[in-house]
Amino acid sequence: MKPTILVVDDEAPIRNMLAFSLNRAEMNVEVAAGGDEALDRLSTAISCPDLIVMDWMMPGLDGLQLTRTLRETPGLMHIPIIMLTARGNERDRTSGLDCGADDYVIKPFSTRELISRVRAVLRRSQASSDRTTDAAEVLEVGDLRLDTASHRALAGDRPLNMGPTEFRILRLFMSTPGRAWSRAQLLAEIWGDGQTVEERTVDVHIRRLRKALETTGHAAFVQTVRGHGYRFSDVI
Repeated sequence: MKPTILVVDDEAPIRNMLAFSLNRAEMNVEVAAGGDEALDRLSTAISCPDLIVMDWMMPGLDGLQLTRTLRETPGLMHIPIIMLTARGNERDRTSGLDCGADDYVIKPFSTRELISRVRAVLRRSQASSDRTTDAAEVLEVGDLRLDTASHRALAGDRPLNMGPTEFRILRLFMSTPGRAWSRAQLLAEIWGDGQTVEERTVDVHIRRLRKALETTGHAAFVQTVRGHGYRFSDVI
């Protein structure tokens, strides 16, 4: 079955170019002319797209605001997001990841690069879904519980809101409590598809995971291992 991609951009020529290129790559494409239209469409849709490609700079609800909103909305928070941006410095790139994007593509870009990134994120998402289907499980560390079948993370009875990448990291951590993971190992486990991803990206998603856990007082479960990487433990 062809994946469905939602393209969100306020510039019609870019929307049309992306839709044409993604269609040629055997993907179904839906389009929205801005963040507000995209949110309305997603809020009333019967089914969600498999991935969203959105521009950062848009009038009204911009890409960062839309991403933050989706990451806080049950039923929509799991959708992978690729951010398109002309902002290429490290601070701006990490801002995009901090708000919940799974990847970013810097303008100007080739359609070949974008399609490669789209396919990579879709593979990660599908691999995570396949693992959940093949081995549905409930993981528990302290009073944290992660249900892979329902794709829910709970602290006691309180749901934790997080994006798909943070969910995958939390699942890995809760599967191996107490183990120290280097950034390179986390890249291989979470992004292991041959894509060029900076180790800095790991730190950004760890920060987002801690922020999600902070709401219930569990941020300290994600521990920094000096000179190595991170571990997850309820022994603090």
